Formats: sequence, C-alpha cells, structure tokens
Amino acid sequence: MKTQALIEMLASGAGPAPRAVAARRLLPAAGLGGLASAALAIGLQGPLPAALLATPTPWIKLGYALSLAAASGWLTARLARPVSHCRGPTRAVLAVVLAMALVGLLAWAGTPVDGRRAAVMGQAWLTCPWNVLLLSTVPLALALWALRGLAPTRLRAAGGAAGLLAGALGALGYSLSCPEASPTFVALWYTAGVALTGALGAALGPRVLRW
Repeated sequence: MKTQALIEMLASGAGPAPRAVAARRLLPAAGLGGLASAALAIGLQGPLPAALLATPTPWIKLGYALSLAAASGWLTARLARPVSHCRGPTRAVLAVVLAMALVGLLAWAGTPVDGRRAAVMGQAWLTCPWNVLLLSTVPLALALWALRGLAPTRLRAAGGAAGLLAGALGALGYSLSCPEASPTFVALWYTAGVALTGALGAALGPRVLRW
C-alpha cells in the first residue's frame, strides 16, 4: 500500500479533534476539589460567624482565592499541552498575587501603629499556611489526576501550576471558616499556604505526571 493511501485510510472518518480537552478534565477536578476543601474546613473548624459576613474581609478572601484559582487553572491548562505559551497565564497569576499584596499593604498602612503587628500576625499566623496546605491535598490529588490524562511535557512546571490551583482552592475552603479579619494577614499567610502547595505540586510533578 502506498504511503498516501495509508494516510488517507487512517484519516478517513476521524472527524475534527476534540476541543477544550484540558478544560473538560480540569474543571470537574477543580469543582470537586473546591467542594472537598470547603466541606473539610467547615467540618473541622465550623463556618464563619454570621457577623463577619457583614465586613469586607471575607469577601476579599473569597475574591482572592477565586481569582487565583482561575489564573492558576488557566496556567495549568496551558501546561497540560506539549507545546504551549504560558506568558499570559503566568502574568495573570502574578497580577492576582500582586493585587492582593497591594490591598494588604494599603490596609496595613491605614492601620494604627499599635495595631499593625496584630494586622500582620493575627491569631493564627503559625497555623494558617499549613491549614491551607492541608485543605489543598484533595484538590491537588484531583488536579494531578486530571493532568495525568493529558499530555504535559514540562512536568515540574505543570505540577507546580496544579499545586497553585489546588492551593487557591484550599484557601477558598479555609476562607469559609477562618475568622481572621485583616487583609494584610490574608495577603501574607494565605499566599504562603498557596506557595507551599505549589512547591509540593512541583516536587510531585516529575514523579506522578511522567508518561
């Protein structure tokens, strides 16, 4: 059989390539991961007091976590493909983090001098990053599972991006039960928890995503 005839036979009836494959795997994984994180946080620590919902900080936490999850999910989807350009989603992740850092800095600057240390440290600075990491474990497992069904080639970077996505989902769950009311606290310690999860994902990527 001639080569051209073989190609035509193999291609016949193939149909168009499926679209948005990465999104169709990552979105359900992220949704389930976010729900698991929220359920675990509320189950372990209870929900936020209703009075706190009348203040801006819980909504700042939710907005930060959701925005970071969206940007990190975009980056993860790009890295799920063999050849991809990641400048746009990388800039989006950095922009979200820097925006939250700016909010935290402005809040700190507007705090009376004798209250600035409390604005930074809160009551749970030592445990907050680790709580975010703990609540990110299920989302990270689901995100890595979703990536295994795709075609990442930069395994450490893909694992790190999945870790950032999972960390943002862990922060989302934690925000539903964390009573800390300082945006400065959120900008520092929530981000530290997300960074820890990103580092864990980067460490696991070359091992669990190899294909």
